[in-house]
Amino acid sequence: MVFSSSLFLLYFLPAFLVIYYLVGRKFRNWVLLMASLGFYGWGAPVFVFFVAGSVLLDFLIIRQMSLKTGSVRRTLFWISVALNLCLLLYFKYMNFFVDQLQVMLGWFGSGAAGWTKIILPVGISFITFQKLSYTLDVYKKQHPVFQKLQDYALYIFMFPQLLSGPIVRAGQIAAQITDRSHQENVDYRLTGFYRFIIGLAKKVLIADVLGVTVNEIFALSSVEMSSGIVWIGAIAYTFQIYFDFSGYTDMAIGLARMVGFKLPENFDSPYVSQSITEFWRRWHMTLSFWFRDYIFLPLAYATSRKLPKEHYLGIRSDKVIYLIATSVTFLLCGFWHGAAWTFIAWGAYMGLFLIIDRLFLLKYLKKAGKIPSIALTFFLLMIGWLIFRSQTLDEAWFLIRRLFLFQGGENIVWLNPKFWTMLAVAVLFSFWGGFKKVELWIEKLYFNPGNGMMITFSILAILLLILSEATISSSGFSPFIYFRF
Repeated sequence: MVFSSSLFLLYFLPAFLVIYYLVGRKFRNWVLLMASLGFYGWGAPVFVFFVAGSVLLDFLIIRQMSLKTGSVRRTLFWISVALNLCLLLYFKYMNFFVDQLQVMLGWFGSGAAGWTKIILPVGISFITFQKLSYTLDVYKKQHPVFQKLQDYALYIFMFPQLLSGPIVRAGQIAAQITDRSHQENVDYRLTGFYRFIIGLAKKVLIADVLGVTVNEIFALSSVEMSSGIVWIGAIAYTFQIYFDFSGYTDMAIGLARMVGFKLPENFDSPYVSQSITEFWRRWHMTLSFWFRDYIFLPLAYATSRKLPKEHYLGIRSDKVIYLIATSVTFLLCGFWHGAAWTFIAWGAYMGLFLIIDRLFLLKYLKKAGKIPSIALTFFLLMIGWLIFRSQTLDEAWFLIRRLFLFQGGENIVWLNPKFWTMLAVAVLFSFWGGFKKVELWIEKLYFNPGNGMMITFSILAILLLILSEATISSSGFSPFIYFRF
């Protein structure tokens, strides 16, 4: 079940909200937890037992860990981390590892080993990272342990952010799980409603429209792909993935607000970034902060202890530390996104330009000015998204080369007026956040609207809901891009 389906919009969500609002406050967490388990179990009835079992085991281990000290505490910590990583490695990466093993066996003339492909449970990456952050925070005594299994299960399973984030830290939501009465009001519900519909419109009316043409373009054979059509496909996919993923985030934040929760923001107009460094402060922010706090900073600290000198191999030691920590962090970030060499290459690509930023590029971008810096950053991101979308490294290399060969050809993909209109709308809404007045207006709309603005956008949201549902009914729904991660 996905948010942008008629099943969810017309049946699941209305039924859930009616029951949630009718029951007393002390039963609302139970209603939300049962709805979340049903939501996840609808699409993955078998996997819900695996995930629920891991949640129970985690709860017991971490609760015991919080009571212990010394080596026992450390052992329980590593047991919790190992169990979560093993679950992720098995479901998400075992197929990849077996495929690589079979390739190596082929080098020595050995036949392929028998292997049944493992189905990937949706949301496993986000669930694992959320559980790991809780384990680490409790171990470091940065957050007290959940005393009730119900509270911890709701923290992991809450259906608005269950499948694709935002990745929520326990400290950001624990108090709201136990008491959010001050946030269960009309303002929260209305702002949550139109935030949800804005996300739905981003997904259905923009991302999915672009996605139809993008899929047609990248399904062409190499002979049929002209340089021009690859440029159009690359630009359109760059906007498609943004509106698809940020649309999901808006829907998740809006749904949570409708039941009194305040989730962290995940996007901040990322395509107005003037460098790749700034982009990662604006794109998928909860994931960026997760890697920063749990991978990059500990790794940088550990590396700094090994490099006591001011210079190493003629380079200042702080730059060496940044180079090592960034390289490892973004290789892991790429691998987290998917079990394929293209994702690892994408992570390496992003890490490379972060390092180049640090070494010299930021200085030149600052001199170049705002618009040239945004244009160059957008171009670099577009190349990165080509790698990200490709199925193989050969395909990625072919597409990148085709961009610059300026090879003509007959266009056999119909670029209809609807595509061009939605592409223009995507450009407008991607870059208008670069204007300070617009940024302040958006912030007011989401967090502190007046009564007039709230009523106006609630009416507009109803119209967008009708239009989005009509679109879904006529063309069906497509899954969110990040559901496969």
